[in-house]
Amino acid sequence: MAAGEPIRLSLYVYAPNKGAPIFFAIAYGISAVFHIWQCYRYKAFRLIGLHPVCALLFTVGYALREYGAYNYLYSFTTSVPLIIFILSQVFIYICPPLLELANYHVLGRVFYYVPYCSPLPPNRVLSTFGGLMLLVETINALGVSLSANPSSSASQQKIGGSLTIAAVAIQLFVILTFFCMAAIFHRRCVKASIRAKSVHTLLATLYASMTLILIRCIYRLVEHTGDTKIELDNLEALRRLSPLLRYEVFFYIFEASLMLVNSVLWNVWHPGRFMASDNRVYLARDGTEACREEDDDHRPLLAKTAHALTFGLLFRKKKQPEQFHQLDEYSTAESRRENVGSRGADQFK
Repeated sequence: MAAGEPIRLSLYVYAPNKGAPIFFAIAYGISAVFHIWQCYRYKAFRLIGLHPVCALLFTVGYALREYGAYNYLYSFTTSVPLIIFILSQVFIYICPPLLELANYHVLGRVFYYVPYCSPLPPNRVLSTFGGLMLLVETINALGVSLSANPSSSASQQKIGGSLTIAAVAIQLFVILTFFCMAAIFHRRCVKASIRAKSVHTLLATLYASMTLILIRCIYRLVEHTGDTKIELDNLEALRRLSPLLRYEVFFYIFEASLMLVNSVLWNVWHPGRFMASDNRVYLARDGTEACREEDDDHRPLLAKTAHALTFGLLFRKKKQPEQFHQLDEYSTAESRRENVGSRGADQFK
């Protein structure tokens, strides 16, 4: 079958490659094993625990895609091929927003490490961007489940495509906001003569990771702005689809490969190697590491769990640590930092 030539009743539009899913399932599986070991080795599950989760989801997604490579025709007698196809798509497409959220968590930890250079209080990073990514993830899951189901009506597929575009557009906006915040923080660190390898290495890794996710988001946005209406039994309609949907190579370049590079990137420059997972550890103005006093958390276990699941949006502590009330001053007026420079690191002890 010629490349790009659609196949009638194919859930993928084309005849899917049978070898590529095996490679990516194995590659993501190996990355997942390394992530789990690294998180255990550096006690960094709270810091970057989303990476092993996403790597495992990718592994399952591509394993299901391998099954679908042999059972890719829509069946009128059994729903198994369709269910496997939808599950594969969902497992693969829900991970990039979660990986982006993991980057915001790491950025927040870097802000905790040098709080006097942070453009906003570090304890607000995850709650702010976590809420936005929760919205993106919800819209994205609904969009993929509707648009990936060829048995849905034309109106449902159109709604699914619109939801996917909305999710990707919001994700693009959040990514650009990330770059602005990271650049402001980076500039302040340079002006403050912060030469800590942990800060600059993690910022460089974050820039690279977010660039990969940005390229992937642009690909997804372009993919869903063309003709995306899938009629499995109409070859002429299938031939009019966007080339990004008719040629499988685009999926493996801009989706599978980019996210695999992102996963391996964090294997190589794992944040646990450069920074303690405990956000009480910070870099004092004299260049030495110090530790803030632990803030007692008397919330019930259920409230703590709900707080974590909502990315810090709900069930917050009634009283925040005193030192973080001062961070608003640092993020809004750079001159204020000069006025308190004589107090040095004591301000955060």
